Amino acid sequence: MNVGLHTRVKAIEILIENYFVKDNVINAGYPLDMRYAGPREGLLHATFRQNYGINNMLIGRDHAGVGDFYGLFEAQDIFDRIPTTGDDAKDLLCKPMKIDWTFYCSKCDGMASLRTCPHDKDSRVILSGTKLRKALSEGAEIVDHFGRDEVLDHLKEYYASLTEKVEVKMQGAASGDSM
Repeated sequence: MNVGLHTRVKAIEILIENYFVKDNVINAGYPLDMRYAGPREGLLHATFRQNYGINNMLIGRDHAGVGDFYGLFEAQDIFDRIPTTGDDAKDLLCKPMKIDWTFYCSKCDGMASLRTCPHDKDSRVILSGTKLRKALSEGAEIVDHFGRDEVLDHLKEYYASLTEKVEVKMQGAASGDSM
């Protein structure tokens, strides 16, 4: 289930207002619906961003994936197979910033990844949009440090206002067991 456009924009505005350096942030989206095409959609996103003047983009675990259809890091790997010509007019110039598993680590007391944190699984709160949407849609408690309180309050309000509840199917990796 997709969270509505206005809800997503408001969540970003809350972050900008309370946490980001306002002079360093531009909140500008582009009108593109998700196609859930995994790796190919990652390339499409990079192409669109490049056309808007963006040089780098984050590609995390299961970018634009759906369920367990694509491999966890397939959307990162596809960037390694793109040929280059040396001609900026023909090449994909927007480069992927490949992000591995991310989580909150209670021992580090902050956000971390497998590359940055030496601690074991017991100290990690796995970040998964699917996991969050499932908890919000079911009115379940959100685990500590999953997100900023102001944003979570906004999302809880949105999900509570829905008249038709939607089942969120968990992706296999959302639990972090395969980490």
